[in-house]
Amino acid sequence: MKKASGSLFGLAYGDSLGKPTEFQDYETIVAAYGPGGPRELTGDPALVTDDTQMMLAVGEALVAAGPLTPASFEPVLRQAFLDWAISPDNNRAPGMTCLRACGDLADGRPWQRASQIHSKGCGANMRVTPVGLLPGLTDKQLAGAAQLQAGLTHGHATGLAASELTAYAVRWLSDGLPPRDLLPRLRAHCAEQRRIYHEDWLGDLWQRPAVESAEDFISRGWDENAAALDRVADALRRGDTGGDPCLVTGAGWIAEEALATALYCYLLTPDEPVTVLGRGAASSGDSDSIACLAGGFAGAALGLAAWPPAWQERIEYADRLHALGEAWDMAR
Repeated sequence: MKKASGSLFGLAYGDSLGKPTEFQDYETIVAAYGPGGPRELTGDPALVTDDTQMMLAVGEALVAAGPLTPASFEPVLRQAFLDWAISPDNNRAPGMTCLRACGDLADGRPWQRASQIHSKGCGANMRVTPVGLLPGLTDKQLAGAAQLQAGLTHGHATGLAASELTAYAVRWLSDGLPPRDLLPRLRAHCAEQRRIYHEDWLGDLWQRPAVESAEDFISRGWDENAAALDRVADALRRGDTGGDPCLVTGAGWIAEEALATALYCYLLTPDEPVTVLGRGAASSGDSDSIACLAGGFAGAALGLAAWPPAWQERIEYADRLHALGEAWDMAR
């Protein structure tokens, strides 16, 4: 079913559809596209944002790292982020947290000193999907790599936990977990991981004023994500009331809200992937990040065939998306 390709392309499609709506209010979006949001790619190629660019940086760093350890992953990921930062294509309203962190990473300092430790922006988890798709990872590798790629720029515990949850959602859906079981499983994961700090992957990132231990540091991040997941569950119990999804589960500028609103848009209609993308893009908040995360979930569950075939050759970076997706699909 080409689950890896489906997820990577789904992320890029959502990113492209959400790109023109990101800084628009809901009423303006509906006036232009209708309440279902944009449903057709535009442009040739259909351009994406920094979300897809950084996702590809993470995916290609995972390949370059070989057997995945903190020591093998961090230097190639650092270089991939620095290459992205100076690329002429980095002109898609990139996040300031990522740019500031890359500026600090460039001088070779330990990444924990470059990380923007107070930021939990959605840049932590909008790019983590490849970690959930990479075949053969242990649970410890998946959790550690998901959190390290977040921490390189966004050092807030909530961003670390949201990244791990996003990666696990992609893994579980691609492994065949029914969508109805996803939210309870993510919520249980929050409880199970609440006091677990991956020191071998994160080092001393937790150390900062007023934080007494690594366990206290990371537990706050899991608690904020658990609360966000509870809001999704409450919203789904009320059913689809229409309107701006950001009013229900958050605007998505911060990590736990991007995860929550993407899950909400996906779980409303998990068997209608293009509807999922449109709903994510028709949002008043961080529309491209919400739609790209939702597209990653839908594609992981349904595979590449979920998407209109003509889109594959129209999306920007199609060659790089194909290269990653096909290699990982063959290894599954």
